[in-house]
Amino acid sequence: MIEIRQISTSRSDLKKFTHFHIDLYKDNPYFVPPLVVDDIDTLSPSKNPAFDFCEADYFMAYRDGRPVGRIAAIINHQVNEASGQKAARFGFVDFIDDEEVSAALLAKVEDWARQKGMDKVIGPLSFTDLDKEGCLVEGFDQLSTMATIYNYPYYPQHFEKHGYVKESDWVEYLIAIPDGIPEKHLRIAEIVKKKFGLKVLKFTSRRKIKEEYGKALFHLINDAYKDLYQFSRLTDRQIDKYIDDYLGLLDLDLVTIITDADDRIVGVGISMPSMSRALQKSRGRFLPMGWWHLLKGLKGKNDRVDLLLVAVRPEYQAKGVSALLFVDLIPQYIRKGFKWAESNPELEGNSKVQNQWEAFNPTLHKRRRSYVKHLTTSAASPKENSGK
Repeated sequence: MIEIRQISTSRSDLKKFTHFHIDLYKDNPYFVPPLVVDDIDTLSPSKNPAFDFCEADYFMAYRDGRPVGRIAAIINHQVNEASGQKAARFGFVDFIDDEEVSAALLAKVEDWARQKGMDKVIGPLSFTDLDKEGCLVEGFDQLSTMATIYNYPYYPQHFEKHGYVKESDWVEYLIAIPDGIPEKHLRIAEIVKKKFGLKVLKFTSRRKIKEEYGKALFHLINDAYKDLYQFSRLTDRQIDKYIDDYLGLLDLDLVTIITDADDRIVGVGISMPSMSRALQKSRGRFLPMGWWHLLKGLKGKNDRVDLLLVAVRPEYQAKGVSALLFVDLIPQYIRKGFKWAESNPELEGNSKVQNQWEAFNPTLHKRRRSYVKHLTTSAASPKENSGK
């Protein structure tokens, strides 16, 4: 019999919730663990500003007193209000290969959603778009990244067995770093530079980029991504947190900002050395020696770079601005010894983004999916104990 327990938001309970995920994949060579402290902060209402407009509860499944699965039930009220939906989300979902376990976890979220007045459940999604999202459905033999979910091949089979159908897909490309800047990009970059009066900015000071462009950078993301699937607009509190948490980690050689004649940001490209191997060695922990592996990942030899973010202001999209980013970043990649770039997830219908990779002969090597299930008015719930 499966027992579903609600998990409290104490750090000790959230640590157990996070470690179940890491333990489930401990022998998998493609899984990249999260930083435990980051996942705990994301799940904590006192740490994550997304709780200003989200609510969530967490559940774990037990059999004979042993944990066999976990799931988060989330509502993003901001997205629901903007879209007119009544949608709950499931996320942070992991389970052993047992349909009784996955059925109990999903049924719990569905019951929770009904009680909140929702009429459908979608997922795997987290609180916002800067969190990990989507169930891997292709590319199970490919190394994951720090920004994505890895899951076993049986996950999509379980979701479909329990009545979930495809809602949206993301695709991911592996891109070979060229030996030099393609002639086409050099030509386009010069044209758009002159036509729109654009400038390429580089920085040597994190304080300077934070003070002069930090907030503007995230407001650009809001504008560039506003029409994308399930996009959640970043609030000022979220922006402040992202600036404080992440700008200090960036290699500024791999950050490029494009501005117009009025010094307004019109495009940004942010990448960083792949942290996949470092996170595997650290098992998501800083201590006792995790910090050393993570530092080596940031500063040591690495042949792979993660393209974390490319954003262009809507009125400049499909006008060649991305060529300016490539012309600046490709020499940096070559100098640092990168051979491959990971695009990270892009919506399969987002041709504006995918067209920019055409010149590099990309390989589509992963696909991930969000599922949806429309709810009936009632359903039976498995046995539940409160962990609070």
